[in-house]
Amino acid sequence: MQPRFVGRLGAADAVTVANAALGFLATAAALIDVTLAARLILVGAITDALDGIVARRRGSTPAGVYLDSLADVASFGVAPAVLVVAVVFEQWMPNGDPTVVGVGVCLPALFVAMAVTRLGMYTAYDYDSAETQGVQTTLAATILAAAVLAGFTVVWQLIGLVGVLAVLMVSQITYPDLHPQDALIMGVVQGLAILTSGYYGRVFAFALLFLAVAYLVFAPRFYWRDHLDSDFLRSSFGENG
Repeated sequence: MQPRFVGRLGAADAVTVANAALGFLATAAALIDVTLAARLILVGAITDALDGIVARRRGSTPAGVYLDSLADVASFGVAPAVLVVAVVFEQWMPNGDPTVVGVGVCLPALFVAMAVTRLGMYTAYDYDSAETQGVQTTLAATILAAAVLAGFTVVWQLIGLVGVLAVLMVSQITYPDLHPQDALIMGVVQGLAILTSGYYGRVFAFALLFLAVAYLVFAPRFYWRDHLDSDFLRSSFGENG
């Protein structure tokens, strides 16, 4: 029997589904090697960017927007949360205080819940916009993965970061989409962080973390947008430009 998706899904959808599989692999890897899991999350982030490029060049399907959000739940919701829980268990089990360990598990669970909420809101309201409210799940996952690769694996640091990112994902702070040239720069640094290890691996991971946090903090106010405010244009250049 021919699978139902044959003839209905496109090349971009195949890339999106691959991203979901990477999310599962990252989740499984976190139980064995947190650095491998962090690298797989970053590979998923690159894949997430590629499906948009493929969709623009090869076209998209009606299912694409839903597949994208579902894949992001796996790769940028569940996988980074399990990554943090793996660090918690590695450092605090079996002799850790059950209450403290509980906090180390519950905050990543909150992260997953807020990621699902954020993705649902994005699909419903922001999908066709050049801006979105709340921190992107891809950005949140990238920050967590880069932090682990850069060596910031103190449990309380990661737990605190997870809590902050969970809140920011459902905030009303507006984030503009990255411009292509900036996305390319971040993608190159991301690729180097994935492929290198040792001293250089940490350097590139720290560089990626710096870029991601800079966007997180400064983009809502200082990052340039595609469309300038019309009132500003009229006041600066006159009604007819």
